[in-house]
Amino acid sequence: MSGTPLLLHACCGPCSLEPLRLLREEGFEPTICWTNPNIQPVAEHQLRLDTLLLWAHEVAGVPVIVAGDDRDAWERSVAPLGFDRQRRCRACYGLRLAEACRVARTQGFEYISTTLVVSPYQLFDTCHEVLEKLAPANNLKVVWRDFRAWYPQATTRSRELGMYRQNYCGCRFSAAEATIERHEARDARKAAKAARDSV
Repeated sequence: MSGTPLLLHACCGPCSLEPLRLLREEGFEPTICWTNPNIQPVAEHQLRLDTLLLWAHEVAGVPVIVAGDDRDAWERSVAPLGFDRQRRCRACYGLRLAEACRVARTQGFEYISTTLVVSPYQLFDTCHEVLEKLAPANNLKVVWRDFRAWYPQATTRSRELGMYRQNYCGCRFSAAEATIERHEARDARKAAKAARDSV
């Protein structure tokens, strides 16, 4: 395929499906960049990377750059923020997208984007602010699109492709938060059912 080269930071395979398709329709030809030191445990990190690589190489025909995953830097700069989600995610986006911008600059890209903006569970505006600050310092132009409307399609397509789908963003704090949210939703369903049954 031919198009305008663009480096697409990818958080996982399923979230890459629709951004890749839509960016290609716009005339871009993405190269995916993997840099996600937030994903824990290491086995989970490897499973998500393997899922992305299999799809990218065998289905999508898109090159992947596996960039740095500085786990020590994540533990120093992000982990201390703990369950302060707004600050933690901002710092996490900063670490990951800074590495993606570095790769884009050194590899000669002019444009950069991220698959983080397909998930309705991400902090959309915060991610935008972080990337818009990092990109100009690396002589890059941000291709910012709101891909969240295509999240249901991404979910359906990834299931049809048999892709591994995670149930938390990546770090140990997000895993705990997701577990609490699932338990709260389950308890709310049980309470609603009990209320209906008592009528």
